This record gives sequence, structure tokens and C-alpha cells, in this order.
Amino acid sequence: MSAPGSPEDWLRVTANGLYCEPGDFFIDPRWPVDRAVITHGHGDHARAGHRRVLATPGTVAIMRHRHPGDATSYQPLPYGEALSLEGVDVKLVPAGHILGSAQVVIDYRGQRVVVSGDYKRRADLTCPPFEPQQCDIFITEATFGLPVFRHPPDVDEIEKLLQSLMLFPERAHLVGVYALGKCQRVIALLRRQGYEAPIFMHGALFGLCGVYQAQGVPLGALQPIGGVAKTELAGKIVLAPPGAQNEVWARRLPDPRTASASGWMRVRQRAKASGIELPLVISDHADWDELVATIDEVKPGELWVTHGAEEALLYQASRMGVTARALSLVGYEDEE
Repeated sequence: MSAPGSPEDWLRVTANGLYCEPGDFFIDPRWPVDRAVITHGHGDHARAGHRRVLATPGTVAIMRHRHPGDATSYQPLPYGEALSLEGVDVKLVPAGHILGSAQVVIDYRGQRVVVSGDYKRRADLTCPPFEPQQCDIFITEATFGLPVFRHPPDVDEIEKLLQSLMLFPERAHLVGVYALGKCQRVIALLRRQGYEAPIFMHGALFGLCGVYQAQGVPLGALQPIGGVAKTELAGKIVLAPPGAQNEVWARRLPDPRTASASGWMRVRQRAKASGIELPLVISDHADWDELVATIDEVKPGELWVTHGAEEALLYQASRMGVTARALSLVGYEDEE
């Protein structure tokens, strides 16, 4: 049983996600609600149909792009600004996951709860870095919550791609990337490493790249794949959604070398089963060491784990002297 006035009394786990009862809002709800606070723009967190949405300006821009006909009333809340919802103070601070991603900081009756949403601790030119917040309860994801998941430096993975271009100049390099977040991050990493050539892209990727550019994120020259001669694509980088890599259009590429940018590429069997020649371990989620370091930095009284590999992180938290529990929320697909 929770202590009187503790967050368990006013922040509840429901089939529709986390619900703050005194503030009358859900966080990343699965189904339409009257008021939603959205951590970031991925489809498993930012669904259409809510009457009112509170989110960062970046997330609002993403949701407007993805749901153009939605009648939702959006309330952009810049990072660091506090807002009172029925007497509950809410603030959004950077989560470092993708453009606009935020942790939700909730203060009520002397208690602070921080809902991390999805987050990472690596530097990312496309979004502000994660800002740790000390709190009474830290609610974290655990997508890569197993000790086997230790992501290599991003620069090393991008160098693998650039070295492959030099080794196989006659082949197009077809890189699978999710349209939101991973696509733009891979582009930014390539630019940081000095790759200035136009990057060719599947048509499904342009819309969200435009959102990033409108939000002030430079991506350099991007070119649609349509109408480009096959010979012009030799030794070039072509980005496409993972599901599009095996479609008919890809047959136009000169002897494509398939790559995939994902934290899941750490699992060799997964890369092999997908026919990936060049796995690139580039993740937008915290790895095991970063999850543990974040708990140590935040120093919560309690740790709640929303989804992912929960058991190992719960055990680690107990070894650190932190009371922990699994919320086992469903409907969050760990988009990578």
C-alpha cells in the first residue's frame, strides 16, 4: 500500500497509459483522450484524435505533419517553462531522443515525478541533450535494458559506412532508417564526418526531413531517387525506410549493399535474418550502461520501468538501493 499523499495515489497506470488524476491528463495515451501530454513524435507515443495536446514545439510540428486533418488543439510548451494543469505543475525538459523529445516533470504536493519517455545520452546534432532531473520517482524506458546492449561510438559506425563506400565504389549503399529521428540523425552524423555529397532518399523520408529543416536542423543536399540514372548511384548513399529495402524500386540500384542503422543490429542473428550486409549499431535509446548511469545520476527514491527488458534493470536498481517496479505498459513498439 502506498504512503498517504505519495505519487501512487495520483499517478495511475491504466490500460490507456499513465494518468495524472488531479491534473486530468494522460501521458502518451494509446487511445484518444480529452487532454494528452506527449513526450515525442513517434507513432507509438503520439497518436491522433486527442482533443488537446501539450508538447514541445518540435513535437507539435511533427504531429501536425503526420496528422494534417486532425482537429486536435495543440499547446506548444517550450523546454523549461512550467505550466499548471488543475494545480499540477508540468514542465518539459530535453530527453535527447529525437527532435522535440521531452521528459515530463510533474510536481504535485511536494512530490516530483519524472517521466522520461524514450531517451538517449549520446550527443545528437538534431536535438538537445538529455537533462537529468533529480526526483522522487523516475519513470524510465528499458528498450535496451540488458547488459549485452552496449552501443559503440556513433562515429565508428558511420566510419564503417564511409569505408565501405571506398571499398565498393561500384555499389550503391542502401541504408535502412526510420523516417523520424534515425533518418535525420544518420544524415547529421554523415555531415559531421565530412560527407558533403548529396544523399539520395526514398520519397517517404522527405516530409519529416522538411520538418527538421523548418525547425532549424541543417541536413545538407538531399535528392529524391526517382529519375536518377542507375550508373549515377554507384558509390552513393541511399536512405530508405526498413520495409522499403526489399521493394521493386530497389532493383534499380547498382548491386546495392544493404545496411541498417539500429540498436538492434547488435544482435547478429537479427541482422543476418534480415539480409543486412552492413549492420550499423546506431541507437536513439540509452544502452545498458547509460540506463544505469542515469539512475545513479537522477538518484530517485523509486524507479518505475514502463516497457522493454524490465527484469534486468529492476535487479540492477535493487543492487543500487533503489526500490523498483515494472509497469509493463503495452502498445509501445520501441521504434528504432
